[in-house]
Amino acid sequence: MPNLISGTGSFIPSIVKANEDFLTQDFYSEKKVKLPHSNEIIIKKFKAITGIEERRYLKDDLMSSDIATQAAINAINDANTNIEEIDYIIVGHNFGNVRAGETQSDFLPSLASRVKHDLKINNPNCVAYDLIFGCPGWVEGVIQANAFINAGIAKKCLVIGTETLSRVVDPFDRDSMIYSDGAGACIVEKSDDSSGILSHASQSYTVDEAYYLFFDNSYNPEKREDTRFIKMHGRKIYEFALTNVPAAMKAALDKSGVSIHDVKKVLLHQANEKMDEAIIARFYELYNTDMPKDIMPMSIHKLGNSSVATVPTLLDLILKNKLEGHEIQKGDIFLMASVGAGMNINAIVYKY
Repeated sequence: MPNLISGTGSFIPSIVKANEDFLTQDFYSEKKVKLPHSNEIIIKKFKAITGIEERRYLKDDLMSSDIATQAAINAINDANTNIEEIDYIIVGHNFGNVRAGETQSDFLPSLASRVKHDLKINNPNCVAYDLIFGCPGWVEGVIQANAFINAGIAKKCLVIGTETLSRVVDPFDRDSMIYSDGAGACIVEKSDDSSGILSHASQSYTVDEAYYLFFDNSYNPEKREDTRFIKMHGRKIYEFALTNVPAAMKAALDKSGVSIHDVKKVLLHQANEKMDEAIIARFYELYNTDMPKDIMPMSIHKLGNSSVATVPTLLDLILKNKLEGHEIQKGDIFLMASVGAGMNINAIVYKY
């Protein structure tokens, strides 16, 4: 029997940051020269490419571990799980806890340990650890939980993706408009029927691709050079993802024995609408068939890119009937896939 996701939960921050809120921001190029176009033009082009209209930011009194705990509570309640029966807590993130107004990351103790503490789990055999795997961190956490259960060393795992990217972005970089905050979680356990995780694929490309996402100085030449922010080579990431993500998705699907025509939904990391559309179209091209209508649910328009939180949040929204026009019914086959810093790629084939 496969292992299933028995409950999901998410935390969507309450602060809405619309595109219009960036109209007065000064944007610079990587050469530290102010961009020549007006912000109206910059934002219009940004929305056309990414699909993002607004994003969510966290309140100042909360941090990544706090919202990870809340997403976990929602998943635990959804699965009707006894917290003392959880064998592993796996928390995917990239920057630890970053306090509002600061840029220093806090990993001590790990976010997973903080979540276990906040949940008040007494069982010392519940092992809590962090997973740093870029945006695919939550998907990789589910893959690891699945492996633990298959190996007989766990029966039930809590997997969380959490991030506060708004606190590690360079406000003078137009790419800062992509990023957002949020958390998503799930419980993974043994299935009683044929539903659950059917197969997966996971890869790391590091020879040429390791530094496509990196930390560097602000684009504003007047800012301190000892403070660094998330940066990316967008075009290289796009080209990399367009080639390699569809191949990983195909590898996972082929291992499952499921026909491409039986796939009902593809839940991709919400990084960029145009890129996601191109990835799925290329995936279907590998099977010499057209991309079906409504195959690609999107949350990025209103929630932005919250890194490791995008896929679990998207899944939770669909399963809770909170994403208009999309639903997953019993017996449906869907894929979850992600790509991000590392560069890492993974995919899961799942029967609901």
